[in-house]
Amino acid sequence: MNAAEKIKKSAAMAAYDIMAKNPEKNLPALLNKLISMDDEKIALYDQASTMKKVLSNPDNMVLKEVLEIYRDVDREQCRKLFETIVVDGSLIGSPKRKKNSEKYNCNIPWLILMDPTSACNLKCTGCWAAEYGHTLSITIDEMENVIKQANDLGCYLFLLAGGEPMMRKDDILTLCRNHQDCAFMLFTNGTLIDEKFADAMLEVKNLIPAISIEGYEEDTDFRRGKGTYERVIKAMAILKAKRLMFGTSCCYTRRSAELVASDEYFDTVIGWGAKYMWCFAYTPIGKNAVTDLMITPEQRKYMYYNIRRLRLEKPLLAMDFYNDAKYVRGCIAGGRTYVHINANGDIEPCAFIHFSDSNIRTDTILEALQKPLCMEFKKNEPFNKNMLRPCPLVDNPGRLSVIVAKTGAHSTEMLEKDDVKELSGRCLDFALGWAPIAKDLWETELKNGEAKEVK
Repeated sequence: MNAAEKIKKSAAMAAYDIMAKNPEKNLPALLNKLISMDDEKIALYDQASTMKKVLSNPDNMVLKEVLEIYRDVDREQCRKLFETIVVDGSLIGSPKRKKNSEKYNCNIPWLILMDPTSACNLKCTGCWAAEYGHTLSITIDEMENVIKQANDLGCYLFLLAGGEPMMRKDDILTLCRNHQDCAFMLFTNGTLIDEKFADAMLEVKNLIPAISIEGYEEDTDFRRGKGTYERVIKAMAILKAKRLMFGTSCCYTRRSAELVASDEYFDTVIGWGAKYMWCFAYTPIGKNAVTDLMITPEQRKYMYYNIRRLRLEKPLLAMDFYNDAKYVRGCIAGGRTYVHINANGDIEPCAFIHFSDSNIRTDTILEALQKPLCMEFKKNEPFNKNMLRPCPLVDNPGRLSVIVAKTGAHSTEMLEKDDVKELSGRCLDFALGWAPIAKDLWETELKNGEAKEVK
């Protein structure tokens, strides 16, 4: 970090400390400070400006969520997360990413999703991670090198998945201690979280779990095994008692979509102490993946309406991976917002697209972003002018097949190689059924001024 960046960071943290004395009164001043420091209007200008509008309505749910986080989460962790996500990740990181993107003519990611291991203590039905097998891992030195390379490019945010990343809990804590200017999110089944690990989280402060849970006991144990739900509830109780920031991650399926987007379930998740919820539609990744868990087009429409409604009514930040694409202008893969590094070191455009033309053991992160696969994503994004059809796999039949054929990318599945055309074929019926529904929804948004035309 150069001298100018250090001065900017110091000023931002001083503004945060003033805000922390009286958040309800001083939050506008913090937002004004962030806006004034975003000289090129590429980091926090839009988000902070939007938040200023939110503050004009004391009943706005986003404001309530922010204040509840500050009220319920450990104060030192709140400060550290502001420092790593807002200041390092955006205020400092965004200009660096923009400069490097222009310099090297490629995407530079805001975050990197990395799998420390493919090993797992559970065997979940339809889990795409299981298709890698259970014997792969990235060494801690390799992860350290990835983080250093990413920081040099302006990326300070890291999502850790697997397998079950908590199989490497000691290494994860080491990464958190060694990189206090970075934020780490943990996609975990939660069953290995105990009092000792929670105390370590309080020490490092820059680690946030997203705990996988499919609904209530019946649906969770159906996919993850008997007794899993009870262990997950215990883990969340530990985190809540220690005032640690955490959320949930829900892969909703044909049998659970209506439950996940219900008032009752949102209230339950809030009661557990979660502050956010990731919602992912089940995708049949892997040659032997079951397809009858895929949601129907009508269920995706149901999620579209209900998640939006519930965000306005409940103090829980819910993010629907596919249906919220308009807020990030389409597909975020291929380095546009993130890339995925699997436990074999293969660099993939997305966690749901298991094809690669690079590996951290032979390529730098920058070299991978400049290789044909990520460059084709850059050239083709957005894959559809309709932001409700963002994905080249799930929503736009044939787009991924063309890219893989053109770039010569290979399947990264370890157990049994997957053919991209067969993979796309498993999603075809859904894509054809969703297209007319998405068309009507998007045209309505454009008509009502809720969306912008994509050129």
